[in-house]
Amino acid sequence: MKGKSTNLESTTAFDVIVIGGGAAGLFCASEAGKRGRRALVLEHSERVGKKISISGGGRCNFTNINANADSFLSTNPHFAKSALARYTAQDFVTLVERHHIAYHEKKLGQLFCDGSSAEIIQMLLDECAKANVEIRCNSSVQSINKNGIFKLSTTEGHLTASSVVIATGGLSIPTLGATDFGYRIARQFELKIEVPRPGLVPFKLNSKLQQHFATLSGVSIDALVTLDSTTFRENVLLTHRGLSGPAILQISSYWKPHDRITINLLPELDASELLREHQPSDIELVNVLSRHLPKRFAQVWCNLYVPSKPMKQFTVQELDRIGKELNRMAVVPAGTEGFKKAEVTAGGVSTDELSSKTMESKRVPGLYFIGEVVDVTGHLGGYNFQWAWSSGFAAGQYV
Repeated sequence: MKGKSTNLESTTAFDVIVIGGGAAGLFCASEAGKRGRRALVLEHSERVGKKISISGGGRCNFTNINANADSFLSTNPHFAKSALARYTAQDFVTLVERHHIAYHEKKLGQLFCDGSSAEIIQMLLDECAKANVEIRCNSSVQSINKNGIFKLSTTEGHLTASSVVIATGGLSIPTLGATDFGYRIARQFELKIEVPRPGLVPFKLNSKLQQHFATLSGVSIDALVTLDSTTFRENVLLTHRGLSGPAILQISSYWKPHDRITINLLPELDASELLREHQPSDIELVNVLSRHLPKRFAQVWCNLYVPSKPMKQFTVQELDRIGKELNRMAVVPAGTEGFKKAEVTAGGVSTDELSSKTMESKRVPGLYFIGEVVDVTGHLGGYNFQWAWSSGFAAGQYV
């Protein structure tokens, strides 16, 4: 899976150099190439598309048919609207179909390849080749300077370009080669950065909760997770160190240290009412809960919050208190699993610094930022790939 290559000695001047051979970078380069721009992609790893290759369990959740600006987190919630409107999820689906890649909707609008992520990578490479884009792997940029045009010092020598696109991603999953390069370039040109933090990441729990829940590692519960006015209804997965699963990953992008989240363990039920219905009986509390929650979890929950005993031994007031705890279990995470386990990086280059139409720096003409390096973070389920395609397309029309 290699892009078109030319003689390294003779090719030093380009119209546009895209730094980063991930989803956003490859897509942007192919769009620029279609306009007749002489485009080069520089990737510091040995191959492009590493993050694409592991996404969706190896099947690449390449977009979400429900993608709109409401599905993205940013200091400026309106910034993503322009790019998302001009290159939609359906536009990308049309491209996938044109390349005869079979796909399916898994749930909640999430589209996956029937085969593997390699098909999406190959599609991007084919699009780049068709647009005469050159791709160089194992090529690191050591410095970028601008004096009229951009001058880049790289491991392969000096290059020049009238436009430079930073598509280097964030800090998540460093084992795949993530670096802070994009932020360093932004700082060099005195652009504001919203503090990068792990997004779509599991939570760690305090030692007491961790000790109780560790025995439940792998247990999953359908729940409603809330932080302030933001709520997600999906599974919560207990791990040996804390909490994960789609609902937790979603809320984590909004979480800051010391924030409290609440978990509704019985989102379909008024737990107080449910418990009162059983109040006159000899059935144990843990057995009532086991009808609606995994039995092992019900036992641990009772050990933590209220010792189980026959329902008739509880007062109505006690049952109301227990019910409220079940519908609004408060948890203050001890932290997150960090960038190592984060699927994305929240924060990044401030949207105040960029044109929402072109992704170009307002203060440095010819310098563009796209994809995860920008302060736009999608929900779980294909949204971040759609931001890569949409922001890459936007910049590709102007570089």
